Amino acid sequence: MFKFFKNIGPGTLVAAAFIGPGTVTVCTLTGVGFGYTLLWAMVLSIIATVILQEMAARIGIITRLGLADVIKAQIRHKYLKIPAIILVLSAVVIGNAAYEAGNLSGASLGMTGVFGAGFTPFYPLLIGAMAFMLLFIENYKVLERCMIGLVLVMSLSFILAAVLTKPDIGAVLRGAFIPGFSEGSILTVIGLVGTTVVPYNLFLHASLVGERWKSPDDLKAARKDTLVSVILGGLVSMAIIITAAGSGLTDVSNVMDMAKGLEPLYGRFAVYFIGTGLFAAGITSSVTAPLAAAYVANGCFGWNASLKDTRFRVVWMAVIGVGVLFASLGFNPIELILFAQVANGILLPVIALFLWWVVNKAGVLGRYKNTVLQNVISGVIILITILLGIRSIFKVFGW
Repeated sequence: MFKFFKNIGPGTLVAAAFIGPGTVTVCTLTGVGFGYTLLWAMVLSIIATVILQEMAARIGIITRLGLADVIKAQIRHKYLKIPAIILVLSAVVIGNAAYEAGNLSGASLGMTGVFGAGFTPFYPLLIGAMAFMLLFIENYKVLERCMIGLVLVMSLSFILAAVLTKPDIGAVLRGAFIPGFSEGSILTVIGLVGTTVVPYNLFLHASLVGERWKSPDDLKAARKDTLVSVILGGLVSMAIIITAAGSGLTDVSNVMDMAKGLEPLYGRFAVYFIGTGLFAAGITSSVTAPLAAAYVANGCFGWNASLKDTRFRVVWMAVIGVGVLFASLGFNPIELILFAQVANGILLPVIALFLWWVVNKAGVLGRYKNTVLQNVISGVIILITILLGIRSIFKVFGW
């Protein structure tokens, strides 16, 4: 068991990143609205995430560069390179600053469920300080171990909450492996996939593998790490759907409403489990979003900076600072978030296509380029990301 946890690496931070308050909320609404019937969408999301993250990790290990650096190196035409860099910076750096308020607010909601509402105004500042300290340590191994611990806490919290509802195992298995659409479910399916297949995770993963592994011989370990971590993250998301479906509620506005609905049946344990899980989900995303923004800025501007570099620090500090400010004031930066959603809607299919292009270039990956089977599977996944990107843009503009 010790050896197993010792070998877990950057994939855990990827799982921590995509299970944020937004994912928890979408999964909660999915379970309340559709029961177990859309669990298959999470299975699809897990497969898509594993495929894309493996390609990003492979690029990072073989090239020893971050994804933003590879984009700059491979797109040689300046009229394509400059718009690509602007798009990446807008979607990841500015976008993550906008989303950080949601991460801190979600973690604060979890703390309110566990500790009460007496200190609610101070929770965003406290959680922001925690995220600051985790990043200021500037030791990748320490950060990785802390995040593994938080992900395990989050996993146990939501899985135990799901067990408390005593779900119908047959219905769960049918929902997970027999695809079907209920009336009005298509947008929810898109939401489930969209909260799991996250553009900034591709940049984060490609950079983090360089902190952990140094040789192509480590590809096997990286693939195992990606597979285990993403599946664990997907199981957590599925556990949230199962908990919501078993709650018997028909109307919730956030995940803590579900916890309160479960309280009469299962006591305060339900509130503690879900509150702790939401706190862990919020704080892990509050760490990974600024970290991803810093890595992207590092690559786009060609800093070649380490975790201890002042420029690297300034970026993640700025993202946390913006998040704390917006969360503390209760201000919803709606225009900034809408801009980030549009940028991410464009970025996801663009980056997916770019990944596909690069992993087929022998001049970049040599014998580690994609096989025919990998191309077929990733091609289907990329088609899905294109549809997701188009739909997210349409959703923002109300089309």
